[in-house]
Amino acid sequence: MNLWIKNGHIVDPATGRDEVGDLYVVNGKIAKELTGEYETIDATGKYVMPGFVDLHVHLREPGFEYKETIRTGTMAAARGGFTGVCPMPNTKPATDSPERIQKILEIAKKDSPIHVYPVGAITIGQAGETLTDIEGMVKAGAKAISEDGKSVMNAALYEKAMKEAARLGIPVMAHCEDKNLVGKGAMNAGKVAERLGIPGITNAVEDVIVARDILLAKETGAKLHLCHCSTADSAKMIEEARKDGVNVSGEVCPHHFTLTEEDIVEDDANFKMNPPLRKKSDVEMLKEGLRKGIFEAISTDHAPHGEEEKKKSIAEAPFGIVGSETAFALAVTELVKKGILTMSELVQKMSVNPCHILGVEGGSLAEGKPADITIADIDKEYLIEKDAFVSKGKNTPFDGKKVVGKVEYTIVEGNVVYPFK
Repeated sequence: MNLWIKNGHIVDPATGRDEVGDLYVVNGKIAKELTGEYETIDATGKYVMPGFVDLHVHLREPGFEYKETIRTGTMAAARGGFTGVCPMPNTKPATDSPERIQKILEIAKKDSPIHVYPVGAITIGQAGETLTDIEGMVKAGAKAISEDGKSVMNAALYEKAMKEAARLGIPVMAHCEDKNLVGKGAMNAGKVAERLGIPGITNAVEDVIVARDILLAKETGAKLHLCHCSTADSAKMIEEARKDGVNVSGEVCPHHFTLTEEDIVEDDANFKMNPPLRKKSDVEMLKEGLRKGIFEAISTDHAPHGEEEKKKSIAEAPFGIVGSETAFALAVTELVKKGILTMSELVQKMSVNPCHILGVEGGSLAEGKPADITIADIDKEYLIEKDAFVSKGKNTPFDGKKVVGKVEYTIVEGNVVYPFK
């Protein structure tokens, strides 16, 4: 589809463009001028940005289709302004072979309106015992490896995986959690957990593995990406590691920069995620880390669950909240409107940097680039309504929250994929 996007505020950090103007799309790419027939989008008063890429989602297919499917999960992402997502491998069976990577891509080609960049498991069955065929998965289309949902606790095995990833030039996406420290922990260790009588998760559960993984990345030369960082010390360690020349990046999720443990006033499992909501001092450091560029990406860790599962106690319910349809609004509300990030910096963290970390094309509105575009009204105020979610998952602590920042259009290779037709 050829498009004339008129009079929008174009923000393209990759080219330095930050101005009101027009954008042309011809044959699925950004063009200098229009040719042939075209459709017009009036973007007056709206921001026009390179499409967002989410480095961290759980699409649940195969194995948990009652929670989400590739179709429903990618449609939810499109509604949230995302033109690409990275589904994590903790499906059933795990995405742990070239054949399973191919299967994900086959389903996505048929069912997904956006780009899907599969992430392969590090060990077979995510059992932590035998390395997968990492090179085979990369040849099949995997863009990264991860054991997300857990850490590879065998450091020697993990070191081998990092060496292989370094050789292949792909990132290792690390879920940092020492399973020997976490025990039965279900929320942040502190006064709120004590009041509710729920076992706690200390900061050390995350920080010990962050330190280990940084040291292994330094030794192996691997490109390390730390998922869903939640502690003040994770920010400090990433900053120091970069000074030391380690190739490490980190992401923060909207729930971790928006909420603290104090927002949990009762035993409500919609507030249960892993890592958990932390202390106010941690949250302030996460926001400062985003402001300073220590954390390069904002990802969602979109993790849908069935309604009955989340009716259980925090101590018993599964970890995770949905995030694809609320991430942009929360980022605008909590970071842009409060002066922590500019819109250009937000686009950097939701589009430019994720594409760079992943090594995929995108993150720019330069001439000749794929026309993956997000158009949004950052002043539009509304209430988050979980019943309006496209995702099968309604598990969110943000239902009824007043936010600003509404995605109006999501465009993939020149095709308008949201609003849905």
